[in-house]
Amino acid sequence: MTGIPDRQRQVRTADGEWLERSRRNARSVQTTIGWIFWDPGATARYEARGLPNPLGYVASRGAPLAPAGADALAAAFGTISSVGIALTFELLKGETAAFQEFWRLRDEAVDEGLRRYAPAIVDPLTEMGPALWSAIDRLPRLGRVLFAATAAMPRPRSPLLSGWHAVNALREWRGDTHWALVASAGLTSAEASIVHNEWLGYTDDWLSASRGQTRQEIDEGWETLSRKGLAAGRRLLPVALRMRQRLEDLTDELTALPWQLLGADFSREFAERLEPPCELLLARVDETAGPGYQPASRVRRRYSAPDDGDGVWRGPRPGTR
Repeated sequence: MTGIPDRQRQVRTADGEWLERSRRNARSVQTTIGWIFWDPGATARYEARGLPNPLGYVASRGAPLAPAGADALAAAFGTISSVGIALTFELLKGETAAFQEFWRLRDEAVDEGLRRYAPAIVDPLTEMGPALWSAIDRLPRLGRVLFAATAAMPRPRSPLLSGWHAVNALREWRGDTHWALVASAGLTSAEASIVHNEWLGYTDDWLSASRGQTRQEIDEGWETLSRKGLAAGRRLLPVALRMRQRLEDLTDELTALPWQLLGADFSREFAERLEPPCELLLARVDETAGPGYQPASRVRRRYSAPDDGDGVWRGPRPGTR
């Protein structure tokens, strides 16, 4: 298997404070954005325009990169079904304007939903947006294609939506960073879904299926993981789970940069003001999608598990679906 390369660390975390800020605020960043993926207000708009979810999600999130085509968007989305992405492009005939319409429809649903389900988030996003954009403008674009395309989109005139889009840009910057690390570890899309599913403690390839991957793709993922020495008997070996935890730790480390740019006081204020309304948005995900969805918003312990002697990790499970 391919390992994670040694490199000069971008972020110094001798006291762990910046790493902890990065980990803590990653939850609020994910939750501030992710709830809209299943929101009935958004899905109703998408369906009225001709796309059911999750295809509406693909069109709305993928609008910045749509001109590059389905293959580019599938590469950027990581583990989201390439079949679903291709179908979205087929139904919208690859027209950039059509994707832009779904971007606009999502904005409508975001504005409506935030005010209705988490009104306490309105003032923080409105007030903190300008500082967030200032940091975003200083973040490196290299290798972060979806982030760069997203950050280049016209910024909303609405202060609330502008703040929300700033957080969305942070989310895409973290996502691009994470997928670069996944690629450096030599994992395919199917393999990454399987490893993530097991690392979360989910069962029966649930995460892979929830992201639209086919049974054939999942089976092939298990086969190649076995050939790489990462799985046996359709169970992951501890080395695979340790690798996945390392990928998460590196993601947290590398994505401390925007919080360093924003400063310790701002980072603490972001956490304290966004966490309470984000709990309401996470409850909204539980209601509209289910408690297994949006795992990046869930509190979980770092992976650490014993080996039974045969190299197969059998628990305890770090979470439940």
